[in-house]
Amino acid sequence: MKLLTRLAATVATSIAFAGAASAEEPIKIALIHGLSGSSFEAFSKQAQTGFELGLEYATGGTNEVKGRPIEVIVKDTQFKPDVARAVLAEAYGDDEVLLAVGATSSGVTKGMLPIAEEYEKILIVEPAVADSLTGPDSNRYIFKTSRNSSMDMQAQALALKPDENLFVATLAEDYAFGRDGIEAFKTALAGSGATIVTEEFVPQGTADFTAATERMFNALKDKEGRKVILVYVAGSGDAPGKIQALDPERYGIELSMGGHILPVLPTYKRFPGMEGAVYYYYEAYDNPVNKWLVDTHQERFDGPPDFFTAGGMAAALAVVKTLETATSYETEDLIAAMEGMSWETPKGKMTFRPEDHQALQSMVHFKIRVDDNVDWAIPDLVRIIEADEMSIPVGRNNN
Repeated sequence: MKLLTRLAATVATSIAFAGAASAEEPIKIALIHGLSGSSFEAFSKQAQTGFELGLEYATGGTNEVKGRPIEVIVKDTQFKPDVARAVLAEAYGDDEVLLAVGATSSGVTKGMLPIAEEYEKILIVEPAVADSLTGPDSNRYIFKTSRNSSMDMQAQALALKPDENLFVATLAEDYAFGRDGIEAFKTALAGSGATIVTEEFVPQGTADFTAATERMFNALKDKEGRKVILVYVAGSGDAPGKIQALDPERYGIELSMGGHILPVLPTYKRFPGMEGAVYYYYEAYDNPVNKWLVDTHQERFDGPPDFFTAGGMAAALAVVKTLETATSYETEDLIAAMEGMSWETPKGKMTFRPEDHQALQSMVHFKIRVDDNVDWAIPDLVRIIEADEMSIPVGRNNN
């Protein structure tokens, strides 16, 4: 009888230890970004910093959810679609991550979407932007915390205050980000009376914009009304500066563009008074999450957070809320927790739209101010454009 009692106690103790060990197994999250091979590396590094800060904030510094530590596995896409697909498959398969977050380039990220569906695991898209990432070719395993091209362009259109006196020529790079962005801008202007006079698409990495600029000048110069060149170029090459050097003012043409990361904003000092829209600027939002981010980033990195930092943090906050609220960590239960989920971010509230899993969110309408005591041009807040002011097309329908 005593032997049976001892055996029962041993079994119970073993089960308890096994349960404790299981409870402490890490929750593995893959962070998949381009960390080599492109000037966009800076975007990835900001997003990673923001993601790590977001985990810290959301877990109160413990980096744990429900007693389990979060383990972040970082993988480099090298900005190559085939490498991105391979490392995502490796993360889902060999590394057995619960979910993945990435990537930086829209074109590269688009190639990753089928991998999430193949492994039936969640991919949170951050910071890639293109509308098509939650479009018809996407799938139910894709959630997107980053803004999309429609948000960029509807906010940009609102900042331009379009009417029948507005004539616009557009310049963008010839890939998913640029094409989706200009299509979204055209949609945003529909019904306003404004006219798109020409669309110019240049290859990624273009450094000479002379020919495209001359074509835009010719399309705009004889119009009676407000004449604007909209620049929607994410890469290097300084398209705005090179257009400005060709003297658009002689034809009464002005430039408009969205905001950019802080290292690029010194170049905006050439455009005082220019209005546009941007995803985030650290001084634009007044809420507890943003205050913590700004104060912590300033303390640790001796400078304010940039907008991809805020994006990375938003993704991490979404991950933690999902882990806290899902009934289990099976993919279907994660999806059920995330569809329609709202959470607080440095930009205020975001909500995953159930139909296509795009996070609906606000944007910033800014006006450029130059202060000689500040290294960069300051995108002063005109107003916050709230999510419900923008009619963002549904990319796909999961119902």
